[in-house]
Amino acid sequence: MATLKIKKGDTVKVIAGKDKGTEGKVVSVDAKNHKVIVEGANMVTKHTKPSAANQNGGIIQKEAPIDLSNVMYVHNGKPTRVGFKMEDDKKVRFAKSTGEVIDKPKKGGQ
Repeated sequence: MATLKIKKGDTVKVIAGKDKGTEGKVVSVDAKNHKVIVEGANMVTKHTKPSAANQNGGIIQKEAPIDLSNVMYVHNGKPTRVGFKMEDDKKVRFAKSTGEVIDKPKKGGQ
């Protein structure tokens, strides 16, 4: 399976759908279904039953997954495509617009 170009914690911009133009941090990534959950984007209302965690239940707002193809990585304030290259025997992500490495290789072990 190919490595995904977006990771948890990345800042992304929504480029398609009802929240087009929204920027936010990636909360979680579902690699199997190619979906991401972006903070503050694709908000849906959910009706919940009372439970131990939520005594009253009611209507809550939460983020729904967005397809990976509908978000773009933001590097230095601008959306950019992401590529991979080898640097010191490590596979790293880099911004295609500037050529800068996004993930600095970790020193030492893993």
